[in-house]
Amino acid sequence: MVRSVRCRAGVRVGLATLAVAALASGCSERDAPVPPAPGQQLGQAPAARALDSYATRLRASYAARVAAARRWGLKQVPLTPPKPPAVKPRITARPGFEVSRQKDWYLPPVFTTVPTEDKVVFLTIDDGAEKDPAFLRMMSDLKIPYTAFLTDYLIKDDYAYFRKMQASGVTLNNHTLHHPYLPGLSYEQQRREICDMQDIMEDQFGKRPKLMRPPYGNYNQDTLAAAKACGIEYAPIWNEEVFVDHWEFREDDQRLRRGDIVLTHFRGRKEWNGTMADDMRRFLNYVTAKGFAVARLEDYL
Repeated sequence: MVRSVRCRAGVRVGLATLAVAALASGCSERDAPVPPAPGQQLGQAPAARALDSYATRLRASYAARVAAARRWGLKQVPLTPPKPPAVKPRITARPGFEVSRQKDWYLPPVFTTVPTEDKVVFLTIDDGAEKDPAFLRMMSDLKIPYTAFLTDYLIKDDYAYFRKMQASGVTLNNHTLHHPYLPGLSYEQQRREICDMQDIMEDQFGKRPKLMRPPYGNYNQDTLAAAKACGIEYAPIWNEEVFVDHWEFREDDQRLRRGDIVLTHFRGRKEWNGTMADDMRRFLNYVTAKGFAVARLEDYL
């Protein structure tokens, strides 16, 4: 009887992993459960049915990802990120990227990597020049999270495109009004670039962002002080940048690290030798081959 109970427990646990591999029951005929008494209904226990339903959903979800990967020409199915951390990592300015009074003024930290043991990277996309419908379909089909940093003069001709992006779960953030070299401006000029963009983001998308990326990754103390005054809490930049035909790395060893922020741009054939879908294929093929999943940046902040 003990062996029979163990066998049935093994079957129930195994059902949860049916999406990955077929389960061999391991139960011999002599270990089979005793049939019910006459007049009783033979059926699955509620817990077993629930696990079976969960396994069916997992199989269907994975099959959809396989089909999407094939449809978009990927070499492998992108890896699924882990659940967001229950305790968020503490974000500080990257050493050497601080400004004067960084800590005592509680200025937004500039960082290139999120401290995490999860084997994930974060995809961020800047400016908004290219508005490719195929890109939206691709990222939705593949369920790849990303974070957008938008510049008003490049998006104002089609705010609706970015509303569609937002409706799919993408967080839209601040990349200034006109994409200037911020350290060349006065504090008040920088404040207008950032705060006025906050107003536009709220008017067009219903939220004032908490993240701001300084154009070109250039900033000074006034930039971060102005950003804080406008309600910005973080100023992430990047550790790698992906283009349609190559990668660029900040670190000398030219490799991805856990928690790295990856930058690309809203660009198409007018600027690059390819489309945004081509760019995403290069990005996803590389990170998947290196064993990384793509996670949502905001889930770690």
